[in-house]
Amino acid sequence: MSNFKFVTAEEAASYINHGDVVGFSGFTAAGSPKVVPTALAKRAEEFHSQGKEFKIGVFTGASTGDSLDGALARAKAVSSRSPYQSNKDMRSGLNSGEIDYFDLHLSTLAQSLRNGFVKRPKFAVLEVCDFNENGEVVLTTAVGISPTIARLADYVILELNRYHPKELAGFHDIYEINDPPHRREIPIYKASDRIGIATLKIDPKKIICVVESNNPDEVGGFTPVDEVTAKIGENVANFLASELKLGKIPKEFVPLQSGVGNIANALLASLGEHPDIPAFEMYTEVIQDSVIKLMRQGRVKFASGCSLTVSAEVLKEIYSDLDFFRDKLVLRPQELSNNPEIARRLGLISINTALEADIFGNVNSTHVLGSRMMNGIGGSGDFTRNSYFSIFTTPSTAKGGKISAIVPMVSHNDHSEHSVKVLITEHGVADLRGTSPRKRAELIIENCVAPEYKQMLWDYLKLCGPGHTPINLGACFGMHRTFAKTGNMMDTKWENFAD
Repeated sequence: MSNFKFVTAEEAASYINHGDVVGFSGFTAAGSPKVVPTALAKRAEEFHSQGKEFKIGVFTGASTGDSLDGALARAKAVSSRSPYQSNKDMRSGLNSGEIDYFDLHLSTLAQSLRNGFVKRPKFAVLEVCDFNENGEVVLTTAVGISPTIARLADYVILELNRYHPKELAGFHDIYEINDPPHRREIPIYKASDRIGIATLKIDPKKIICVVESNNPDEVGGFTPVDEVTAKIGENVANFLASELKLGKIPKEFVPLQSGVGNIANALLASLGEHPDIPAFEMYTEVIQDSVIKLMRQGRVKFASGCSLTVSAEVLKEIYSDLDFFRDKLVLRPQELSNNPEIARRLGLISINTALEADIFGNVNSTHVLGSRMMNGIGGSGDFTRNSYFSIFTTPSTAKGGKISAIVPMVSHNDHSEHSVKVLITEHGVADLRGTSPRKRAELIIENCVAPEYKQMLWDYLKLCGPGHTPINLGACFGMHRTFAKTGNMMDTKWENFAD
């Protein structure tokens, strides 16, 4: 270790200049650097106070902690950002046009960087818990795009976070796929297969400095399960149990992929409690609290992911018993965790959350009223298109019932009706497989829509003329337009919009 220069976070930040592109480790707030980006934000503020420009381009695995996205956004230090974020200050900057944000499927970012489709990073800032003089580093609670940015960057800064134990060595499966035309199959045939090495190897000449820290991940706690999320989880579990009984799912079951967030956490708990669903494996991107609890109960046999995105209490539990989890967890680069080839081969059942859906099964995962970015598409598209079958869940209403999550036409389309197979709300299940657009509309309105909006959507369907897909071009955004005007979709009057 003595071969590398140990510096303060401020000195490390001083190497990065206006106009540089920086790649950061991590995936969600797990594994994201903390003290270097905070120092970088202060450097930007100092430049701005002198009337000088200071902005950088930012690539990460996905969202990050407030010490990275939040600090840089508040310091007006970001010129561009990709691929996914969930910080309110960052969101404000990209929706105002201050930050040039481009959204993309998480599985494609590493390849886009290697192929030169986006600007290659000059610096890579990686959070690690151990390293040696040969440039072999042990990442912390996530992998993200670390292998690719470490290889492409001219310079690497290591943030040695002593909060995370060195004993994390062995939990990672580091592997970077070849680019066309030299690409071969990825030899993962079950969730627990390991195909790479435990450490990330970096050219030691690139490592310009090491910064020490002792900071926990900035993963927030999960909202307690409420009546709505509990019912959604129950509906998902009952549906999968019925599919298993009907022989539509193999009796051995198949691995599950679940998105991030409170609904995902709740529905995994419901799956674990269902007596007719066998113990299962997960091949997913984010490993959350509920997965760890189900491992303890023997309900989750193995989990492959890109990040260990768990609350502080659960992370302490894992760290106090690493030997128990060592043969039950693996963390991979997102190019593997979200890879379409592997999703299709393993036959994953994908379960993700919709921001809104329309009566034909199209899903909006990203934009409020079609224009304001919420977080980004994340990995949902990677899995949805390539799954054994895809499920989208959503509460049927939002804003105290002023918004219906089911509308005549989504205001932004991230997942088309061709990829979305099942839609589930707290009211029921719409199995859209093998159905025509009109039949899908009838199933969704009858089974998934909140009672107070059901007649409104039946009335809309009556407005639609003949055709394969029943749409009234004048009225299809009527509920959105009404909300924009009055703040309540319940005020919608179709006669104000219909052709």
